[in-house]
Amino acid sequence: MTTTTTAPADPTVGGRHGWRIVAALAITSTIGYGTLYYAFAVLLGPMAASLDASTTAVTGALTASVLAGALMAIPVGRWLDRHGGRALMTAGSITATALLIAWSQVHTIGQLYAVMIGIGISGAMVLYEPAFAVIVSWFIPDRRPTALLAVTVVAGFASTIFMPLTGLLVAQLGWRGALLTLAAVHGVVTVPLHALTIRKPPQGRAPIPAARPDHTLRRIAARAAMRDRRFWILAAALIAHGAATSTIGVHLVGYLTSRGHPATFAATTAGLLGVLSVTGRLVLTSARRRLPITTIVATVFAIQAVAVLAMPFTAGSRVGAVITVTGFGLGFGIASLATPALLADRYGTAAYATIAGRLTAPVTTAKAAAPLLAATLLPHGGYHLLLAAVTTACLLAAVGMRFVGSRSDWNEHDDKPGPPPQ
Repeated sequence: MTTTTTAPADPTVGGRHGWRIVAALAITSTIGYGTLYYAFAVLLGPMAASLDASTTAVTGALTASVLAGALMAIPVGRWLDRHGGRALMTAGSITATALLIAWSQVHTIGQLYAVMIGIGISGAMVLYEPAFAVIVSWFIPDRRPTALLAVTVVAGFASTIFMPLTGLLVAQLGWRGALLTLAAVHGVVTVPLHALTIRKPPQGRAPIPAARPDHTLRRIAARAAMRDRRFWILAAALIAHGAATSTIGVHLVGYLTSRGHPATFAATTAGLLGVLSVTGRLVLTSARRRLPITTIVATVFAIQAVAVLAMPFTAGSRVGAVITVTGFGLGFGIASLATPALLADRYGTAAYATIAGRLTAPVTTAKAAAPLLAATLLPHGGYHLLLAAVTTACLLAAVGMRFVGSRSDWNEHDDKPGPPPQ
């Protein structure tokens, strides 16, 4: 069946308020990722010392947080399709602020795990997935990539902004004081932006004729996606790629130091991944005007595989390390931008958040579990086995993504398993 879309009545496509929502979500996503995720790496050492716990035990709290967010993705998706993002994201930002304050007061490893699980749940209510669902509901396909790109480019600098900021706060205030300051920033900025800015699009401006599709239509769209073979191929490709990127993100510094590089150089080189993720998103947005998204993404995944395969031969020198990290970094954030475009183009927007939630859950779980699995491989096969596994995962992701787009471009409407015309 074919999913039809109509242009919004407003000639600015999305309306002025639609672009205000994009600006607000760019800010809240940056602060959300910076405070709820990236700050953890800086706080890890001081927390472990203060709680008299091993770094492994403390790191496990972040894994628990990510897994909790993955489980929350499915009900969050259903809520977004039925009620929109305003109440959910406002409640999530209030809860996350309270949990950041609670985090500053933990005194046992059990308390830390409880707080981090709560942060994972609240993060699922305020970060990329709900933000993308709100944007998809406001913009037609021609303008949707620009809106999504704006949010991901700004939020791509979350680690660049908040890791140094958190380090400075820890040095001045200690880790507990740093968290209280981050909580204040999070609450003062994200709560009013979500409460006052996010709302459903007016009926004439929605990218589908009915701004509030009924439950039956949503169920039809969601079931059609679940019956589509290429949805599951896409899921497998993104699971493999998510596992690869999270593994490199966690173990890259250790690998580079094992090759004889100073810790400062290793950390600086690993820090390129954040900047390069923005570069990859810009490349995708530019190239998709001439090539199918699946072709671009498959090519980038293949480049990542080649870069990791080359690491044992080139990463011993500083130039070689930078080149291979650059090759891998180009694909570090490309999936987060490509996924909403692929899902909305193929399955329409009526059940977008529900479908995206069902995809996000296993992908996020893989991202959480892969670094721990990689850590268990290191004592047995060293970094060579780890790099071989990452290379294989990237190749599988490239093949899967290419197969998804091999029969016909997802932007075409032929044999499209979306809901019936509206």
